[in-house]
Amino acid sequence: MINEPINIGVIGVGHLGQHHVKHYKSIENSNLVGIFDVDSDRSKEIGEKYNIRAFKNVEDLLNKVDGVSIVTPTPNHCETAKLCINHKKHVFIEKPITVTLKEADDLLRLSKEKETIIQVGHIERLNPALIALNSYQITPKFIEIHRLAPYTSRGTDVPVVLDKMIHDIDILLSLVQSPVDKIQATGLSILTDSVDIAHARIRFENSTVASIMSSRVAKDEVRKIKVFQKNLYATIDLLLGLTEVYKITDQKDNNSGADMTVPLQNGSNDKFIVYEKPNITKKDPLQMELVNFINSIKGKETPIVTGEEGRNALEVAIKIQNMIIQDIH
Repeated sequence: MINEPINIGVIGVGHLGQHHVKHYKSIENSNLVGIFDVDSDRSKEIGEKYNIRAFKNVEDLLNKVDGVSIVTPTPNHCETAKLCINHKKHVFIEKPITVTLKEADDLLRLSKEKETIIQVGHIERLNPALIALNSYQITPKFIEIHRLAPYTSRGTDVPVVLDKMIHDIDILLSLVQSPVDKIQATGLSILTDSVDIAHARIRFENSTVASIMSSRVAKDEVRKIKVFQKNLYATIDLLLGLTEVYKITDQKDNNSGADMTVPLQNGSNDKFIVYEKPNITKKDPLQMELVNFINSIKGKETPIVTGEEGRNALEVAIKIQNMIIQDIH
């Protein structure tokens, strides 16, 4: 276990990379050594803004750090991560882990060889509204997820499946904990040359079924999850930070913490519908991710989203994307 502060660098200081810089400067046991960006003017600007060193050469940065955040455009993830891992540096890679499955597998093999950590930035795993579900015994049979967003030019270097839907694929895999059995998918290119709206129906080997819809051509932003299982129904609004749970209990249960309790049937005292709205502590998911990365390097924790989990989400996303492309053409 490492007791000294962890020396950290950030590679790529665009819109999201700047947030990494801001958070690392405030995290205990994190020493932000510097940043690097291929756009030297941007690197200099962010360096001056946050009073940190902007390196002109990425290898000079790597020689001074224990780990790095890779916040470059997705097509550059693999090459950048390989360079870092070959220098035996731990890496936090923003989602998706890579563009192709081969690239992801190459990184995992290299990381194992060099004994480094790969953590993937699937930020929704640390959304407090989703974390609130952990206090319930969740064994879902049907899950419905909608992720809609107004169009912006940022993120259009990859299709909506890899830009937005992959968040929900990762959530599904973490909730269901069963191999995927069958996928059906459809989608359209509307505003860009890649897929802008996508829908997938995923059946898992344990018979759980999920329906996920992602779009970047919506009027309003929506990020909602509905979970259905025997005797329980939950809705999670990831955007508003709100979780609501309806469950069936018997009269012997202690329902004192419930927000509402009504009989399942009129005149019956055998079963009750209990409505609960868990108290959710507002926390910054990116800050939580990066704290976890620092603590993983120190040996105090394990990555919340491992390289393997990032790779598995990518595998499902690529299958969905390929089905949509075949359907379009």
